[in-house]
Amino acid sequence: MTTSDGTGTTARVLRLLDLLQSRPVWSGTELAARLGVTTRSVRRDVERLRDLGYPVNAAHGAGGGYQLGAGRRLPPLLLDDTEAVAVAVCLRLAAGGTVEGLGEAAVRTLAKLDQVLPGRLRAQVEAIHEATVTLDSNATPVDAATLLLLARACRETERVTFTYAGPRGSHERRVEPYRLVATGRRWYLLAYDLDRDDWRTFRLDRIADASGRGWRFTPRPDAPDAAQHVHRSITSGGYDHVARVRIHAPKKLVDKEIPVSVGTVTADGDAACIFEAGGNHLGAMAMHLGALPWEIDVLDPPELRDVMREQGERMLRAAASGDARP
Repeated sequence: MTTSDGTGTTARVLRLLDLLQSRPVWSGTELAARLGVTTRSVRRDVERLRDLGYPVNAAHGAGGGYQLGAGRRLPPLLLDDTEAVAVAVCLRLAAGGTVEGLGEAAVRTLAKLDQVLPGRLRAQVEAIHEATVTLDSNATPVDAATLLLLARACRETERVTFTYAGPRGSHERRVEPYRLVATGRRWYLLAYDLDRDDWRTFRLDRIADASGRGWRFTPRPDAPDAAQHVHRSITSGGYDHVARVRIHAPKKLVDKEIPVSVGTVTADGDAACIFEAGGNHLGAMAMHLGALPWEIDVLDPPELRDVMREQGERMLRAAASGDARP
């Protein structure tokens, strides 16, 4: 029975959608029996679903009936409790970097789902997530609650306060969050630091006690490109030394071996490229550069050439002493 405000019809249409999602084909008679209405009412409810963007196909004759098809755009989905928990768990795993290329999309989707997920189901998701361990992953673990809070704050332009463990200790930061950026190994937040009056990049695994203040802000017109700013910050910004070397190999080949989070690779003709990366210890930088499988020329800094020369001579002495053994 339909109430005066139409809630009965709405509930029936949602029930019809649930039935269409549960089986490939339904006859009009079967749907009418399940819904407790006439086949004429079923036809009207099917039209209501079509008006909402759900592509319901109808075929006549033997073997025909109503079928939920694929449309040009994705309409809202109805999920039962088990399906909602499964989707949320999979999204959390994808957001953690276990599925390449899905991190940022997973966070956006998870933020939408988490907003409407009942508390009892959210508790189930948390329990499964805490009991799950992923092997062979180079991604740095990030607190899921922090990730979701920052994702919502970016979307809703809400100021956030958190404790950040930086090189000089842990301090409270007040920021206007702008974008989340995933590199495959880590998550970063690009935000405007209100106390430092400048744009800053924050590693999410160093953020603790994040909370929204309920204060909205107007997005700044001078906001930098998030991907470029974060890439520059993590590959060369804030380091004591920035190495610049020419690699005698095509950029396309080098890109396959050097992660984007490590440094910047720029083509230098068809057979070479320029690699730039930051670091705090010349010895470690020399070691990593020496491990590259191609010939290289050190362009900057000159001190790096001296360190690589010393390491090379030491390795030659080690090799020679081994040959001299009886």
